[in-house]
Amino acid sequence: MMICREEFQLAIFNNRAKENLFSSRIFDLFDVKGRGAIDFGDFVRALDVFHPYTSQEVKIDFSFRLYDLDNSGFIERHEVKEMINAILCESEIKLSDDMVETIIEKTFLDADPNQDGKIDKFEWEKFVSKNMSLLKIMTLPYLTDITTSFPSFVFNTKLDDDIVL
Repeated sequence: MMICREEFQLAIFNNRAKENLFSSRIFDLFDVKGRGAIDFGDFVRALDVFHPYTSQEVKIDFSFRLYDLDNSGFIERHEVKEMINAILCESEIKLSDDMVETIIEKTFLDADPNQDGKIDKFEWEKFVSKNMSLLKIMTLPYLTDITTSFPSFVFNTKLDDDIVL
């Protein structure tokens, strides 16, 4: 059984009515084989990043890839703006354009020390390490209960195609 993007968005975000950049991006990262659909194995392997015992390095890497919308290897201002707007829209929070620009400016002042207008992976790691609250959404505490209650429900499985999450 395969889950398409729309079903994923409905199941995870309870939203069928509108496209959501955040849910689409997570779906794309879960769809490591690029099939446009995920199966249960893909889903379980991808959930590993949200497990409380998953290393901070794995969570930081996933969050970097989440924000790197064009897969350029950098997080750029327009990508941060798109993600902020998507998250605000989904949570139905209204901020002025000036406030969003202030958030972006502050983020780049803190995360882009060479001020080249893009955040590389090393800069992101340093930024997140100083702002651990950014990883709070990367942990789903109830996953500990699942692996404790069902020891055979093992994460950290390897994909047949040697694709690394």
